[in-house]
Order: sequence, then C-alpha cells, then structure tokens
Amino acid sequence: MAALFADVSPLRHSRDFRRLWAGQTVSAIGSQLTLVALAYQTFHLTHSTFMVGLLGFIGLVPLLAGALWGGTLADAWDRKRVLTLTQCAMALAVIGLAVNADLDHPEVWVLFVCAAASAGLQGLDWPARRAALPMLVADEDVTAAVTLQTTTMALSMVVGPALGGVLIARLGLSTVYLIDVSTFGVSLLVVLFLPRLVPSGGGTPMGLRSMTEGFRHLKSERLLSATYVIDLNAMIFGMPRAVFPALAVHLYGGGAGVVGLLYAAPGAGALVGSLFTGWTARIRHQGRAIAACVVVWGGTIAVFGVVPVLWIGLILLAVAGAADVISAVFRQNVQQRAVPDHLQGRLSGTFFAVVAGGPRLGDLETGVAAAIGGPEFAVWSGGLACVVGVGVLLWRIPELWADDGGGRPLSRRAENEAVAEAVSELGEGEPL
Repeated sequence: MAALFADVSPLRHSRDFRRLWAGQTVSAIGSQLTLVALAYQTFHLTHSTFMVGLLGFIGLVPLLAGALWGGTLADAWDRKRVLTLTQCAMALAVIGLAVNADLDHPEVWVLFVCAAASAGLQGLDWPARRAALPMLVADEDVTAAVTLQTTTMALSMVVGPALGGVLIARLGLSTVYLIDVSTFGVSLLVVLFLPRLVPSGGGTPMGLRSMTEGFRHLKSERLLSATYVIDLNAMIFGMPRAVFPALAVHLYGGGAGVVGLLYAAPGAGALVGSLFTGWTARIRHQGRAIAACVVVWGGTIAVFGVVPVLWIGLILLAVAGAADVISAVFRQNVQQRAVPDHLQGRLSGTFFAVVAGGPRLGDLETGVAAAIGGPEFAVWSGGLACVVGVGVLLWRIPELWADDGGGRPLSRRAENEAVAEAVSELGEGEPL
C-alpha cells in the first residue's frame, strides 16, 4: 500500500533527483493554475461550454504526435537537452496567454493556439522525463522515487486548482499565467544543473519502424487493447470537466473559486485512493475489477449530474477520482503481463497518448452534449453512457471478463507508475 509520506531515500541519496523533484513540484502546481485559468477565461469570454470542450479537444492531435514521437526522441537525444527545450517552449506558450489576458479585448483564438502548443510540448516532455528517472537514482531507489513523484503530482492536483480559483479572483488571469511562467523558470534552472542524460549506447535512430512494432503488438493482444478502450470509454463519456465553469456559475452560484474546487475534487479522491491500493494485489480477476471501477466512475459521475448541492458534488467527484486510480493499478498490471520488456517504452508512450488524449475527447463530447441539453444533461448522460459502454465492451471483448491475472502480482514500482498515470489523466497538467 502506497504511503502518503513516502520513502524519501532518493532525496537524500541523489542531489540531481532532489533538484529535479523540487523543480517538478513547483512546475506541476503552476500547470494546474493555467489549466483552471484557461477553462475559466474561455467560458468568461464565450459563455459557451462547447468552446470550453473544444479548447481541450484542439490539443489532441499535437498531444498524440508529441507523445508518440517523444518516446523515440527521448531514446535518440540527450534527455537533458530535450527537457531544456521543452521547458523553454512551454514557458513561451504561457507567456502568450499572459500577454493576451492583459489586453483590453483578449482573443479567444490565442487561447486555442497556446493550449494546442502546450499539449504537443507536454507530449514531448513526458517520455524524456520518465526515461531520465532511472538515470538519476540507484536501482534500489527507483520505486521510492516513483512514489515521491506520484504523491507530488496528486498533491499538485489538489493544491493547484484550489489555489488557482482564489488567485484568479484576487489577482486576475494575467498574473496567474505569469506565476506559471515563473514555475517553468524554476524547472528550467533545475534541469540546467543536471548532468548529461544520454541514452544507453549513445541513442537509437528515430523512425516509424519502432513505433509501428508497438502498434502491431497492441493489435494482437485483445485483453491489452480492451484496457485501452475501456479507459477511453470512461474519459470520453464520463469526464465532465468542460462544464465545470458553467456548473460553478449557474448551478452552484459561485465563481472562480468554485471552479477550482471542482477541478481539485477528483485529484483529492485520487490522492486518497492511492493510499489504499495495497489490496489490489490479492484480486485475481483483474479485468472484472477494471470494469467494476469504471462502472463506479460512470455511475458516480451520473449522480453528480443530478445533485445540485456543492459539497455532495465534490464528494462524488472525489469518489470518481479514487475509482480511476484503482482502475489504473489493474490496467498497469495487464500491461505489465502483456507487453514484453523490449516494447515497454513504446507501449508506455502509446498508453500515455490514450491517458492524455481521452480527457480531451471527453471535453468535446461534454461540450457538444451541453450545447444540446445543458451542463447537467451533459454530465449525467455521459455517466450513463460510460456504464453502458462497459457492458458493450464486456460483450464484444470477453477476454476482459475472463482475465484471471495470470498469477503475476503487480510490482510496487508498477503500482506507483499506474497511480501516476491515473493522476496525470485526471489532472491534464505537466506529468511528472
């Protein structure tokens, strides 16, 4: 079972990891500030939940391209160089948001361009950051290092959105964006002090051949494919964040502060859920457990869509976040069993594309549904569609129901990585 106060040995043993961890902590909180500010500003300028949903969707293609190519880039270049370039580029994108927010009449198209650029750059940044970790700590400290990063990410998802709502209300959007820019500055400074992080053997050439090999394996493994599809089902139909600004203003009668709480609630649930995943190693039928968790996610979101009381809604969102984290642990176990070692990196990049791309498709679906039937309709109908989708998937891919776990328990490191991926999926901030 993961501990809230994780083993801090990597912080004591590795100065480079200590620096990277500190920079990531600051930058992750800043990214969450921008996530909330973007959604709030888009709704404030357009008064349209569809536009908020479209804002998330517009970054899908850049994010997928960045994630898929980022893995090959991280295996070809010095990873320190990749991280340096991505920090600078992501800071420039947020500077564009700050300048636009300071105008008398901010342009909506600037929000879309900067959000799309940030999504693509995050896709490039994540594989290099993930691959750098084992190069900075000893083998015996890798699991503890993953735990520290996971806990930091979860905390940033709670602190960042809640703080973002307060700062938007008191300081304004432009200042909030500039705060995020300063956090990228901290992260960049930390990266510059790292040693060179050249891949083993000097790196491998980038190309389509290695990427397509991973796709072929994914297609051949029906159980593995099912875990990807069931996660997409949950995020496309059951991720209601595109209507959070509308719900905060029109249903709960609040403002930026309430928007921040709504964004923070799933992260809080994910953080609490990550503390109670030790029992998952005893579950044999892991495919059924994945399906049950997604049903809990969809059902909880559906109830959230019909409850007009803020504190109850926040609890429901937290329960959904906890269910997603537990689902991620089981999905990671399936991936660990179904993917050979030489394909783990490429399939991890593909999985990140699903993890980060699903919520963006969900933004579009929620925005369209809200434009048709209103924000509450978008939430409860999406939650129900998610539950129905689980039934359809179990019917079409019976391997998911029949999975017995293969007799292989999930390692502590893989469990922590699963929690990290789930938290990243819920937060859509800078992945750690």
